[in-house]
Amino acid sequence: MSLIIPANSAAAGGGFTAANSLMFNYADSAYLNRTLGTPTNNKRWTWSAWIKRSRITAAVQRIFFAVNGSDEYTTIQFDDEYRLQWFNQIGGATDMQLLTTREFRDIGAWMHLMFVYDSANSTAADRQIIYVNGVRETVLAQENTAGSNADTVINQAVVHNIASGPGAANFYGGYMSEVVFTDSQALAVTDVGEFDEDSGIWKPIDVSGLTFGNNGFYLDFEDSSALGNDAAGSNNFSLNNLAATDQGTDTCTNNFATFNSIYKSANQPTYTQGNNTATSSGSGYRLSFSTIAVSTGKWYAEFKRGAGEMMIGISSLNDAETLFNVTDYYLGETAKSLGIAYNDGDYIIGGSQTAYGASYADGDTLGIALDLTNKKLYASKNGAWSNGSGAWSSTTFNASTGVIDISGVIPSGEYAYLGCSNTGTSTVSANFGSPYYAITSGNTDGDGFGNFEYEVPSGYFALCTKNLAEYG
Repeated sequence: MSLIIPANSAAAGGGFTAANSLMFNYADSAYLNRTLGTPTNNKRWTWSAWIKRSRITAAVQRIFFAVNGSDEYTTIQFDDEYRLQWFNQIGGATDMQLLTTREFRDIGAWMHLMFVYDSANSTAADRQIIYVNGVRETVLAQENTAGSNADTVINQAVVHNIASGPGAANFYGGYMSEVVFTDSQALAVTDVGEFDEDSGIWKPIDVSGLTFGNNGFYLDFEDSSALGNDAAGSNNFSLNNLAATDQGTDTCTNNFATFNSIYKSANQPTYTQGNNTATSSGSGYRLSFSTIAVSTGKWYAEFKRGAGEMMIGISSLNDAETLFNVTDYYLGETAKSLGIAYNDGDYIIGGSQTAYGASYADGDTLGIALDLTNKKLYASKNGAWSNGSGAWSSTTFNASTGVIDISGVIPSGEYAYLGCSNTGTSTVSANFGSPYYAITSGNTDGDGFGNFEYEVPSGYFALCTKNLAEYG
């Protein structure tokens, strides 16, 4: 099993910070749309965005799409083989196309995509360019570049969609941040990003000073009451099946953990809401673990029970393989996993059950404080911490109360995943610090990261790359 600690979204030192992202839940048919006006220059444009995929399936997912009638459109998309594809169709025929050989299936990392169009360029090969994380894609499965001074449907006075195209199967599932479109500007990739001097990681820079043109826009998703607002002008987009709760702080400059939808157990849950919700149906336990695993430090996360039977807890990275390869294993069934049961609040290690809290019901939130420095774990229900003997009674976190020894579960040097197992008709939602659901209290960790329903214990941190760089 591969440990996912996203390389292209770690906390590269200093500089510009992207504050927010927008999560597109494909099950909601979520997208943005706007009818653009008369372009400044349709021969040149640039589209740039940071994205983090959550829906990985053999189906086309549109990222940016413009349509003028039934047989005339331009699309930027992931194709049904997970490749990046960019083509223009006129009169039912494709007249230009770029298609990568590389497949893009990482759900743990943010990546930067940039598409530059300049049909006025005298060099045919430079009329269409794709960049991924600051590097031009040069190994292509298809390369049919635009003719001299040709137009695309993108940047015409027609409907433009972000995260959708025609057909229910074409909705994008995942996150976007720092979405930029320039009309009449064929940007250099260094106009929107740079390589960090210390880490070598590609990172965003401030784009507010760019020239955007008549149809240009900059979507920073900072206003939760108007998520389609253009921060560079007045080319605002309309929301479709999106809400304020779809705004998050999981961004290209601070990547938060989600459930890992790629690493699959023998029974596979259905993941929605940006891989923050796992839904099971039928017999047999289904396991879901965080995209980020940790071997040291102190970490906090919340899990909200929707319905049904479940365990909330942790697993050693080395034991997760065993859990996933057996059809009906649950957290706590093995010696290197721990689960806190919904029906009685007891914790289970190696199949052995110990009184700890009390049952938790639909709508309850279970907090997990994981201390890998001292090999201890604590849990709370709706903000009340376990007293260690069968009740959730302590409203204030106390490191000497409700302690679970996990030195055998997560020995020194091993990595731990946070997660859950559920069975039957059941749903659980994870909050590793950037939740999709409404939070009433709005608690952060000591460094100001995360958005939690209940107070984060002092010295414990949200599972995100900025905290990993400091405390992991």
